[in-house]
Amino acid sequence: MAKESEKKKTASKKKPTKKNLLIVESPAKAATIKKYLGSNYNVTASMGHVIDLPKSSMAIDIENDFEPKYITIRGKGELLASLKSEAKKSNKVYLATDPDREGEAISWHLAQALNIDPASECRVTFNEVTKTAVKEAIKKPREIDMNLVDAQQARRVLDRIVGYSISPILWEKVKRGLSAGRVQSVATRMICEREDEIVNFTPKEYWTIDAELAVKNRAFSARYFGKIKDGKVSEAELGSADEAQRIVSELKSAKSISVASVKTAQKQRNPKPPFTTSTMQQDASRRYGYQAARTMQIAQTLYEGINLGGSLGTVGLITYMRTDSLRIADDAQKEAVEYLAEHYGAEYVRAKQYKTKKSAQDAHEAIRPTSINIVPADIRDKLTDDQYKLYRLIWERFAASQMTPAVYDTVQVSAAADDNILRASSSAVSFKGYMAVYVESSETKEEKSKALPKLEDNMPLTLKDTDAKQHFTQPPARYSDATLIQELEEKGIGRPSTYAPTISTIVSRGYVARNKRQLIPTELGTITTDIMKKNFKDIVDTDFTANMENELDEIEEGEREWKSVIREFYAPFEETLEQAKTNIEKIKIKDEESDVICDKCGRKMVYKISKYGKFLACPGFPECRNTKTIRRGTGVECPKCGGEILIKTSKRGKTYYGCENSPKCDYIMWYRPLKEKCPVCGGVLMKKNGKNPTVVCANEDCTYTRKADKDEDGED
Repeated sequence: MAKESEKKKTASKKKPTKKNLLIVESPAKAATIKKYLGSNYNVTASMGHVIDLPKSSMAIDIENDFEPKYITIRGKGELLASLKSEAKKSNKVYLATDPDREGEAISWHLAQALNIDPASECRVTFNEVTKTAVKEAIKKPREIDMNLVDAQQARRVLDRIVGYSISPILWEKVKRGLSAGRVQSVATRMICEREDEIVNFTPKEYWTIDAELAVKNRAFSARYFGKIKDGKVSEAELGSADEAQRIVSELKSAKSISVASVKTAQKQRNPKPPFTTSTMQQDASRRYGYQAARTMQIAQTLYEGINLGGSLGTVGLITYMRTDSLRIADDAQKEAVEYLAEHYGAEYVRAKQYKTKKSAQDAHEAIRPTSINIVPADIRDKLTDDQYKLYRLIWERFAASQMTPAVYDTVQVSAAADDNILRASSSAVSFKGYMAVYVESSETKEEKSKALPKLEDNMPLTLKDTDAKQHFTQPPARYSDATLIQELEEKGIGRPSTYAPTISTIVSRGYVARNKRQLIPTELGTITTDIMKKNFKDIVDTDFTANMENELDEIEEGEREWKSVIREFYAPFEETLEQAKTNIEKIKIKDEESDVICDKCGRKMVYKISKYGKFLACPGFPECRNTKTIRRGTGVECPKCGGEILIKTSKRGKTYYGCENSPKCDYIMWYRPLKEKCPVCGGVLMKKNGKNPTVVCANEDCTYTRKADKDEDGED
C-alpha cells in the first residue's frame, strides 16, 4: 500500500506543461491579446525593433555587396535577454509583429536572435485585434515572408546610402544638422516649388455680373453667362470694367427678357470607398486640423485596443491602419449590410467592393471598424475626444461605403435678354442615401440655394437689379498635410507608413514651417532644395522616386532580388556624389537672432534646429557652449507653487501646459489656461475647444463652467 501511495505522489508531481509565447510589438496590444488567449499562452512585447542599423554610422558594407551591419539597439539588450529566456521556457514561439513590411523584418530579426527557423511556422498576422481574429490567426501560422523582409531591407539600405552620403556634404557646405532623404527631399522640393508658383503668380482680372430677375413678383438670382451667336450660346469672359459695364447697359436696355430654357434632371452622388491610410490622414486634417502624425497616433490606440467594459472588455476598434487597400472582408461587409438594413432600411443599402489601384500592396483590408455594431455614440464615454472623433470618422466612412448614392433634383434655367444669356440653378436632395451617415469634408457640397420659382419656356421676366463685381484669379494654395499627402500618393512617392514621418521630419529639421495648416518652405529648405536639384537631380525627381518605389514593390512580390536593385542605383549615385563634393560651393546661412541674452557671456542667443526641434544657443560656440530650451509662457500662475505655467510639448508631439519649476512641481494640464481666475474658487480657468468651446475650472472639486467667448485664448 505504501508503494502505491508513493507512485501516486510521484505521478502528481509531473512537470508543468510548457506555455506558448506570443511576441507582439507594443505593450498595449500585448495587454489586449492576453485577455483573448487562454492560460496556455504568455504574451509579451518587443517594443518595436530590437535589432536595427546603428544611428552612429551608415552601417552598410558597400564593398561586401551592400550587406547591412545590424546591431542590438542600445538599451534593448536587457529586453532581448528577457525574450530569449522566455523563448527557451516556451513550447512554441509565435511572432505576431505588425502585418506589414516593417513588422515582417522585426519578426525576422527576432527569429534570428531567438534561434527560430524563419522557414518554420512561427509567423502570425492579424488585421484586427479582436478575439476572433487573433484566435483564427494562431490556428494558421506561416513561415516568415522573406520577400517582405527583403523589400524592407532594400528600403532601409537605400535610405541609409542616400541620407548618410549626402548629409555630410550638406553639413560641410551649408550647415551642420541638415539631412537628405529619398522621400523627404522630394516632399520639400514640392513645397518649395509650390511657393515659387505663388511668388511668380500674376493675377488676372475678371468680372462677374449677377442679375436679379422676377416673375409674378417672385425674385431669383441669375449670373451672366454669354451671348447667342449663330444659334449657339458661347461663354463670355469679362476682363475689364468697361466690358462688364457694356453688358450691364445691354441688360438694362434689352427689349425683352424671357425664359429661354428650363432643364430638370436627377443627379446621383456615389459614396466614397472606406479609408486607406492617406485618405484617413487627409480627411482628419481637413475636418479636425489633425497633423498626419497625430492621426496615426490616435489610430494606433484604436487598433491596439480600448477597454469598453462589460461583456466586450478590451477590444481593438479598427483594423490595421497602415494600408493602401480598399478591400473589405466578406464577414465585415455582411455584418454592415445587416446593420444598415435594420437601422436605415433596405433602400439605403448597396453592398460594394471597391477596386484597389494597381500600385497598392493590398496586404490588408481598408481601414474599418472591427464591428459596425460598436456604434461611436454608444462608447463615447470610453474614448478620449481625439479617439472618439477619429473612430466616428472611420465608422461613418465605412458605413457610407456600403450605402446607396444620394439623389439630387436639379433645375437649370437659361434666361435671354436679347442676345445675352443668364443662368440660374438650384438643387435639392430628394434621397439622402449614404449622406444620411457621412459627407466627406473635401466633397463639394451642393449649394444651399433658394428654390427657383416655377418657370416655363418663353415666360417673360423682369430685370430688377444688376451687380457687377471685380475679381482676380488666385495663386495655387500652399500645401497642407492633407493636400501634400494627396499629391505624394498620386505621384506614387512613398507608401502609407511614410507620409506622417516624412512631414514630421521636414518640419522638425527646419526645411518647412507651419502657419496654421499651411506648409511653408524656410530659407534653409529653399537653399537645400536648390543644392539638391543642381547636384542630386535624381534624388529629388518625382518620377525617379516613384519608379524606385515600384522597384521596391517588385522585390516584395518576388520579381526582383533586393541587392540587384541597390547595385543598379549605387553605380550612377556614387559618380554623382563625387561630382557634388567638388561642385557644391560653401554657403553661409545666418542664424536667426533672438532677444534672449546668454547668461554666461552676454551675447544675444540665436535659434538653432536639432532633430528634436528649435532651441536657443550662444553664437559664441565653441568658446561658449550655453544652450537653452525656448520658453513659451502663458502668463498664468501655477496654483501649486506660484511659478509660471509654460506651453510644453510631449515626446509624442502633443501640446500640454506645465509649471516652469518642473520636475520639483508636477502641476500639468492639457487645456490652455486663461489669465482670468475662477469666480467660484479662485482656481485656474481653462478653455476646452470643440464645436461648443467652454471655459471650465481646472480644480476638480469646482463645478464652474460657462460658454467661451470668441476672443478668448484657446489651445495653441
